Amino acid sequence: MSIIRLLLVDDQALFREGLRTLLSIQPDLKVVGEAGNGQQALELVASLHPEVVLMDLRMPVLDGVATTRQLRQSHPECRVIVLTTFDDDEYVFEGLRAGAVGYLLKDVPSEKLVEAIRTAARGETFLQPSVAAKVVAEFSRLSGIRPPDPSTQVFKKQPLLEALSERELEILRLVAQGANNREISTTLFITEGTVKNHLTNILGKLGVRDRTQAALKARELGLL
Repeated sequence: MSIIRLLLVDDQALFREGLRTLLSIQPDLKVVGEAGNGQQALELVASLHPEVVLMDLRMPVLDGVATTRQLRQSHPECRVIVLTTFDDDEYVFEGLRAGAVGYLLKDVPSEKLVEAIRTAARGETFLQPSVAAKVVAEFSRLSGIRPPDPSTQVFKKQPLLEALSERELEILRLVAQGANNREISTTLFITEGTVKNHLTNILGKLGVRDRTQAALKARELGLL
């Protein structure tokens, strides 16, 4: 069994202690360190090499968004999950744009948190459905870009290198709703391996690096 190494980053020591206790129950999860601010997190990631970081947003010294952005550049192999009390549009969008692969609220059920950690460790993205819907629905307003009409010349000037198939569009819609690979495979009656293959093709066609960016790009292009 492969062990997932975790770093907890939150300025509330009591919350970190509770989180450590909760996660230590899982045989495949190991908390290797804790940090009370972003600067400490950067130093610990460099020395402890965790696979997944659970990151709060509001912290002293260096906040979660800035820390996530720096980790994306210096340790791209490290997967950041935002774990916060804030679901404001600005926080959600900035956290994901900085490079987080997951965004969860602190009232998330424990089983969903564990699922998100394992999903992130596999290289996938995990968003609570409410957060995923918020990101897609608010993308136009936040970016100041109106989704182009496929019939307009503007859209025709920005075509995909290769059109998405009907199956790929189905999967992309489910991704935008926050579904993980297992849920997509169950919904569409296909294997998880097939889902992964389709996702690889989708990312390539859209020219993005992860599922969240795929949903955002699809929204921008008017595909959702």
